[in-house]
Amino acid sequence: MTNEGIRSLFSALCAILVALAVGACADSRELPPALVEAPDEPPLYQIGAGDSLTIFVWRNAELSTSVTVRPDGRISVPLIEDLYVEGKTPSNLSREIETQLAVYIQDPLVTVIVGGFVGTFPQQVRIVGEASQPQAIPFRANMTVLDIVIQVGGLTEFADGNNTTLVRFQGDEIREFRVRLDDLLNDGDISANVALLPGDILIIPESIF
Repeated sequence: MTNEGIRSLFSALCAILVALAVGACADSRELPPALVEAPDEPPLYQIGAGDSLTIFVWRNAELSTSVTVRPDGRISVPLIEDLYVEGKTPSNLSREIETQLAVYIQDPLVTVIVGGFVGTFPQQVRIVGEASQPQAIPFRANMTVLDIVIQVGGLTEFADGNNTTLVRFQGDEIREFRVRLDDLLNDGDISANVALLPGDILIIPESIF
């Protein structure tokens, strides 16, 4: 075989290997079903650092107060110092405060009302890369990629929206999906509007062109 023939064969083999590698990468990122049906009952909200809490103690106005959860996940309220609240639901926190106040008053009845809604990290959805305003956003029931893109002000002019990666944590497993944001935003392809779950991360790459 001539040198020219060897070079042609080598080039052909390289092309085949590249094609196989690209195909393997494409298969490794499964496109999730559009608008995945939401659960009948969304998970209960968990209190996070930065949340505003109004704590109402029935018939004890002097013990009722409003506080902001500190970065260490704790609050201080009348008669109770450094109470760890991060990750607890408002109802669970109400019962815990009642238990601690029972040392000082008879049959306390406590209601915790949450404002601000920062939430814990596992309850947030993050969008990074070529978003106009990359940020972490508290998850809301029935949230989709369209909702989060609107909230961050859309994509930059350099974004490669159709190669967006959705990173999803399922137990100990981390899965990656391809999301077609350009088809959704530019062509109105509603099948590309994927439902989000708490903890999801959207990574929008920069276009190479």
